[in-house]
Amino acid sequence: MNNENKKILQIALPSIVSNITVPLLGLIDVSIVGHLGSAAYIGAIAVGGMLFNIIYWIFGFLRMGTGGMTSQAYGAHDMNEVMRLLMRSATVGLLIALAIIILQYPIELIAFTLIDTTPEIEKLSALYFRICVWGAPAVLGLYSFSGWFIGMQNSRFPMFVAITQNIVNILVSLLLVYGFDMKIEGVAIGTLTAQYAGLFMAMGLWFHYYGKLRKRTHFRHFYNREAMVRFFQVNRDIFFRTVCLVAVTMFFTSAGASQGEVILAVNTLLMQLFTLFSYIMDGFAYAGEALTGKYIGANNRPALHQMVKQLFGWGIGLSLVFTLLYGLGGEAFLALLTNEVHVIQAADTYFYWVLAIPLAGFAAFLFDGIFIGATATHMMLRAMLIASISFFLIYFGCREMMGNHALWLAFITYLILRGIMQGYLGRKIILP
Repeated sequence: MNNENKKILQIALPSIVSNITVPLLGLIDVSIVGHLGSAAYIGAIAVGGMLFNIIYWIFGFLRMGTGGMTSQAYGAHDMNEVMRLLMRSATVGLLIALAIIILQYPIELIAFTLIDTTPEIEKLSALYFRICVWGAPAVLGLYSFSGWFIGMQNSRFPMFVAITQNIVNILVSLLLVYGFDMKIEGVAIGTLTAQYAGLFMAMGLWFHYYGKLRKRTHFRHFYNREAMVRFFQVNRDIFFRTVCLVAVTMFFTSAGASQGEVILAVNTLLMQLFTLFSYIMDGFAYAGEALTGKYIGANNRPALHQMVKQLFGWGIGLSLVFTLLYGLGGEAFLALLTNEVHVIQAADTYFYWVLAIPLAGFAAFLFDGIFIGATATHMMLRAMLIASISFFLIYFGCREMMGNHALWLAFITYLILRGIMQGYLGRKIILP
């Protein structure tokens, strides 16, 4: 194994371990409510989770922008800027979190006005939202720390945090749901508890291993105009790119919900397989992000191009493996998530779309990491805009003829176009 592959794996493998706990946690939540006797509980988890995707994904720039800029500062050996980036990100994250908590009631009202679902699912989802919204400071604070750690080429700390966070979540959720019969509120409290456990652990790791950087804190340079303009320009592009991502994801769930509880449950279960693949590919995207920023900061173009070549080799190989795994065992996997026979039978009709996900989507994930590390966020935004517009055009053009199949066709096409457009727009970065 060459040196570049080792560097990729040193960052990617801990990231995969930490990322895989996220879909596993989602699977546990779905599995817990999937055995409570009603498809409405599965739908409530889907809608409740979507609400927080809408909120938190939009502010994902706190992780992505921080990671990209920190990796470049690290490559340039500018430790003062490394420290200032963490301070800027954490400060912005705290202000956003306070705004979310203050505005939680109008956010809830607007969300359920836009989401087309049944009264029972809306009631359960609202209960989930009102509990988990208090975790906003923890979630956004952890975004800043996770991005900073990855920018410092350290994906082990996010892994430690994610593992601890998810163990706490699973244990507390199981205890409250099955021990105290709390059902959907038990899952919500488990999530909230784990969010703060993760933040406190991240802070503890930072103080123990990076505390010496506190001497690099110079508040007179914290609001440097040029640095702040760059910080918000990069994060503005990531923000609008994420708005597009959230719009597609929100519409996918909402369109499924409008077709009834069974279709919503089917789409939720099938999307768990996409989520599993996406978080594994994100591990390699994080490696691409950290190493791209490091090499650009150090002005080492040959190493950058070699890393990109190796990164896509891993992407193609993993996509083929996942296609094979889903083809052989995907349907049996769905049976582990729910004992609702009619939901499983309905899922068979749409399962072949899942087989297309790995090869259709791997390039989009890897390019995201490369573009973020290069802070070439405007090109990433342009590619996302084109793909998102195509998603809606395909769905509305085919829904009368294809029904829920149109939704899946639009989603697969959206993934393919993201990768193609990013490759075209970013060719000056990725080609020698």
